[in-house]
Amino acid sequence: MNVTPTRIPDVLIIEPKVFGDARGFFFESFNQRAFNEATGLDLSFVQDNHSRSTRGVLRGLHYQVQQPQGKLVRVVRGAVFDVAVDIRKGSPTFGQWVGCELSEDNQRQLWVPPGLAHGFLVLSDTADFLYKTTDYYAPQHERCILWNDPGVGIKWPEGVQPMLSPKDQLGAFLSASDI
Repeated sequence: MNVTPTRIPDVLIIEPKVFGDARGFFFESFNQRAFNEATGLDLSFVQDNHSRSTRGVLRGLHYQVQQPQGKLVRVVRGAVFDVAVDIRKGSPTFGQWVGCELSEDNQRQLWVPPGLAHGFLVLSDTADFLYKTTDYYAPQHERCILWNDPGVGIKWPEGVQPMLSPKDQLGAFLSASDI
């Protein structure tokens, strides 16, 4: 596996070794030992989640104020623009964001450490999005930063009209967020 740090060094793009031929492909989507060795992290994942969304759905930017979740995310069908925002007080990259396309074709994964807000925009007709988390979902601790907060300045892909849940429409600016 190839691991590439991003502008927020703790956020990692992970590219698995894919073995393919005319019949299709095979790769290990997760191997704890290989992940630990390649990233230098020693984590336990406690929950796997799967969402399916249609083109234009924007989920996020979500985080938990208690029980923060690290997330290892990937797309098994379709394509998304995936984003992480550093909301760790005192971090040298506080308020900065990174984004990359995750798709069934590039088979990339993104490691989003605890303490970052996370979201994605669906670029394909549909997308199946999988993520492993380091802590359990705790709805009472979930918060949301507004996807288009000018103080964060995420450059979302053009040509896709975002559709948000009522909860995500009520997201707060980072400057006013409970972090």
